[in-house]
Amino acid sequence: MERSEKGMKKNGEEGEEKLSEVIKSIEKTLGILHQLYLTVSSFNVASQLPLLHRINSLVAELDSLMSMSQHCDIQLPLEVLNLIDDGSNPDAFTRDILNSCIAKNQTTKGKTDSFKSLRKHLLEELEQAFPSEVEAYREIRASSAAEMKRMVQAQGALPNGDMKVKNEL
Repeated sequence: MERSEKGMKKNGEEGEEKLSEVIKSIEKTLGILHQLYLTVSSFNVASQLPLLHRINSLVAELDSLMSMSQHCDIQLPLEVLNLIDDGSNPDAFTRDILNSCIAKNQTTKGKTDSFKSLRKHLLEELEQAFPSEVEAYREIRASSAAEMKRMVQAQGALPNGDMKVKNEL
């Protein structure tokens, strides 16, 4: 397992390194584009050779960027690309998704609280009508909860269902 963790770290570091190279290449491309803009905006016959040199630099950098992109696997939602094309901030997409998740979480929490309240109300009503059966139910429920807790602890799982992971260095 130690070997696979090192391999995963190595792959992660390589991915970050490649992404860093792509970012640097994009920055260099933007710099070349700025120089190209300045050259074109003040174009005269004497600036033809620097213009050709900058165009060749741009083509070479774009070629380099294209070859580097083959080694980076980054997936973006199509909505983000559409927002960028529309001139919007892609952070708006993230904010909207986060707000949507918060709203769904609140809805789910409301439903959960409603069911808890219903359960409590039903148990109170049942206890008034059938006190001995409700007491037996609570005993069964407590023993099954204790058994479940013992099973979870034996399996090394956390109460929320996650598994404990032993870090090996």
